[in-house]
Amino acid sequence: MIPVVAAALLDGSGHVLMQQRRFSGRHGGLWEFPGGKVEPGETPAQALVRELGEELGITVDPGAIEPLTFAALPDDPVVLMLYTCTRWDGEPVCLDGEAIGWFTLDQIFALPMPPLDVPLARALNNVIATAN
Repeated sequence: MIPVVAAALLDGSGHVLMQQRRFSGRHGGLWEFPGGKVEPGETPAQALVRELGEELGITVDPGAIEPLTFAALPDDPVVLMLYTCTRWDGEPVCLDGEAIGWFTLDQIFALPMPPLDVPLARALNNVIATAN
């Protein structure tokens, strides 16, 4: 199993930050929730805090992230865990990827995404729709 963490950064006005993968990598050019692999000795929360700093230049308190859901495919060792986050320090910038952008949930579903991000987006949409 390869544990991977990702964050749905929610800006409070109905927008979610998405990151475009580097064109040269696996799933190049596709849009995803920012995050990355959990390193040996890290908890998923520690990994997510580290990844958000590395990829977006923001500081996140581990208490500011909430687990939401996970996604996995039958023949893939990757398990992608999605957290939500509404509080961070700093302005997100694209440090590791082609681009970042703030999107509504409707806009996210129009973006080309890696297979594991699609069910995460659906779960996020269900939670937000239920809350409103």
